[in-house]
Amino acid sequence: MTNKTHGSSLDIVGIGNAIVDVLTTTNDSLLERLSFAKGSMTLIDENKANELYEMTRNRIQKSGGSVANSLACVAQLGGKAAFIGRVRDDKLGDVFTEEISTTGTIFKTPPSSIGPSTARCLIFVTPDAQRTMCTYLGASVLLEPKDIDLSAVREAKILYLEGYLWDNPAAKKAFIKAAEIAKNAGRKVALSLSDSFCVSRHRESFIKLVADHVDILFANENEITTLYKTSSLNTALEELKKKCDLAAITIGEKGSILISNGKEINIDPFIIGKAIDTTGAGDLYAGGFLKGLADGLNPELSAKIGSICAGQIVTELGSRSNADLINLVNSNLLDQH
Repeated sequence: MTNKTHGSSLDIVGIGNAIVDVLTTTNDSLLERLSFAKGSMTLIDENKANELYEMTRNRIQKSGGSVANSLACVAQLGGKAAFIGRVRDDKLGDVFTEEISTTGTIFKTPPSSIGPSTARCLIFVTPDAQRTMCTYLGASVLLEPKDIDLSAVREAKILYLEGYLWDNPAAKKAFIKAAEIAKNAGRKVALSLSDSFCVSRHRESFIKLVADHVDILFANENEITTLYKTSSLNTALEELKKKCDLAAITIGEKGSILISNGKEINIDPFIIGKAIDTTGAGDLYAGGFLKGLADGLNPELSAKIGSICAGQIVTELGSRSNADLINLVNSNLLDQH
């Protein structure tokens, strides 16, 4: 990897929750004892976060958060990525800052010296590759408009926003401000819907955001059906086609559906090996997809790159690929042409 400086133009700038992922492997009985529904995401307070953290053994700690994971993937694919998000000046804040920098992602948001501690997500991975998440959002939701690096937003080809931040009014303002600046600079704006509960809490404003500001939308099947209040994926896709020129809807092991200028294209899943952990699969799909678009590739080819990155990450624990993603993409795209 070459040294990435701010002076060169950026491919993607992302705004999201700066969260330290704390991964640990466990069995079903622990989840039952803690009464967490397997596969769910629960928001917890700082006390509970500390208690669960003390319980975890053999933990893997990485910088996380959906958009941060996507940007790390962009950087691993040789792209220039910058992340904007808030940590506290504490031990986990240092873990986040150091670890995201090792991926080649630029991270310059100053840490907060007051208020809640750095966000963390405790991820319990069971033998069936399911992940059960407990998230303490801490300092991450305190992002404000003044934290936004406006020059990076103007410079990047694509601004990538995380739906989770919509829960906090100050972060929401920061979001809209960044989207308007990107639009005025002739850049593209991408959004991840993040979570179906998040979508149901902010349905109306998400629909408006998609219509007014978003060029590229990422969602899974649950999120998009929640957005358009329907149990039918087809109905949701028809609605989406009217509102958004480019969208990628992931449908688990069945791959993804690309919506491009009113057309639906099925993108096959990419199977490399046995799935052991689904953490980050959607994030790496988005990262690969955005890198393809930033390089000027067509949406279908970009979605295939996303599919390759997602197919690799589910064979590993956590959301950072140990494999060389550039080689992986190059060797697997050659037979697509």
